Amino acid sequence: MSKNIFGEILRLGWPVFVAQIAVMANGFIDTVMAGHYSTVDLAAVGIGASIYFSVFVAIMGVLLALTPTVSQLYGAGRYSEVGEEVRQSIWLSLALMLLCLAALRFPEPFLALTRLDPEVEAITRGYLNAAAWGVPAMLLFRVFYGFSTAVSKPRTIMVLNLAGLALKVPLNWVFMYGKFGLPAMGGVGSAVSSSVIAWLIAALAWYWCYADNDYGRYHVFRRWSWPDLKRIGRLVSLGLPIGATFFVDVTGFTFMALFIARLGAVNAAAHQIAGNFAALLYMLPLAVGNAASVLVGQAIGAREFGRARVIGITGTAFAFGIACVIGLAVMLSTRPLATLYSSDANVVALASTLLAFVAVYHLFDSIQAVAVNVLRGYKRAVVPMAIYAFALWGVGLGGGYTLGLTYVDVSWLGVVTPMGAKGFWTAAIGSLLVAGSLVSLYFLRVSAKAAAQPPLG
Repeated sequence: MSKNIFGEILRLGWPVFVAQIAVMANGFIDTVMAGHYSTVDLAAVGIGASIYFSVFVAIMGVLLALTPTVSQLYGAGRYSEVGEEVRQSIWLSLALMLLCLAALRFPEPFLALTRLDPEVEAITRGYLNAAAWGVPAMLLFRVFYGFSTAVSKPRTIMVLNLAGLALKVPLNWVFMYGKFGLPAMGGVGSAVSSSVIAWLIAALAWYWCYADNDYGRYHVFRRWSWPDLKRIGRLVSLGLPIGATFFVDVTGFTFMALFIARLGAVNAAAHQIAGNFAALLYMLPLAVGNAASVLVGQAIGAREFGRARVIGITGTAFAFGIACVIGLAVMLSTRPLATLYSSDANVVALASTLLAFVAVYHLFDSIQAVAVNVLRGYKRAVVPMAIYAFALWGVGLGGGYTLGLTYVDVSWLGVVTPMGAKGFWTAAIGSLLVAGSLVSLYFLRVSAKAAAQPPLG
C-alpha cells in the first residue's frame, strides 16, 4: 500500500510543485530584477513583499478551508454538493478582499516597526499600493486553486501559473524600466506587473472551469447562490485557525525582515535573498504536503482512516529525505547562489553566510510543512495554530530579536551578541525544530485515534 501511496503523492504533488515554483519564480524574478536596478529598490521590494504576504497569506488562508471540505466530499462520492461550497467560498473571498485592501493601503502599523530611510519607505508604499490592485483577482484564483486541487486536478493550476510566469519578465521590464512611453517605476513596477497578471490568470481560470466538461460534474455554474451564512460559517470556523496559522508563520518572517531592516539596506537586502531562497525551497515540501492533505481528505471521506495515517507518514518521510539532499547542495554552493541575486559585494558576502543557515532551516521546514497540511486533511487546525504561535513568535521571533539585536551573555556557547541577521536565522531554525516536532506528534495522535474507528456499516 505504501508504494501505491507514494505514487499517488507524486502524481498529485508534481503539478502542484511546478505551479508553486512558478509562483515563487515570480518573487525570484522581482528580487533579481530589483537587485540589479538598485540596492534601495531591492530592500524596498523585500520589505514590501514581506508585508504583502503577511497580509495576503493570512487572509487567503481562510479560503483553504475549501480544500479539505471538497476533498472529503469527493472521497465520499458526493460530487453534486461541491458546487455550492465553491460558490459560498467566492462570497467569502469577496468579504476577505475588503480586509486585505484596507491593510495594504494603510500599512503604517508594519512600517512603524522598520524605521526605514525615507527613500526606501516611499518605494515600499508604492509597491503595496500597486499590489493591492491585484488582491481581488488573487483571492478569486485561490478559490479555484483550492477547488481544483481537492478534486485531483492540479495540472490545471500548473498550466495557469506557468502562463503567468511567462508574462512576468516582459511585464517587469516594461513597468520597471518605463518602456513604450510608460514611466520607469523601479521596484514598484514589479508589483504592477503582478497585479496585471493576477487579473489575466483569474479570468482564464474561471473560464476554464465554465468551459471544461470535467468540471461540469461539480455543478459550479448550475445555479446562482446567495450567501449562505451557515455554510460560510462552517468554512470560517475551519478557515480562521488555518489563516491564523499562516499569519503566525508569515509574520514571523515579516517581522524578522522588518527588524533586520533596522540594520541598514545591506542587511535587509541580504536577508531578502536568504528569505526568498528559503521560500523557494519550501515549495517542494509544501507541494508534498498539499498532495498528502488532499489524499488524506479523500481517504477520510471514504472512511479509510488507516490509509489516511499511512499517507501522512509517507509524505513526511519523503519530504524530509529530499530536504536532506537539497540542504547539502545549498551548503556547498552558498556564494554562487548569492551572486545570482546581487552584484553588490557586501550584500553577496552576508547573503552567502545566511544561505548556510537556510540549508539547515530547510530540514525542519520540510517536516512541519507536510505535518500541518496533513492535519488540515483531518480538519484539525486549532492545535497547530497554537503550536505555531508559541514556536514561531515565541522561540523564533522573540529569540531572534534577543540574539540579533540585544546583548545577552551566551559566551558559554561561543557566541557573541548581538549577532545581527545571523541571530534571527539561528532562532528561526530553533522555532521550526519545535514546531515540526510538536505538530508531528499531534498528527500521530490524531491519526491513531481516527484509525481505531470501526469501518462504516
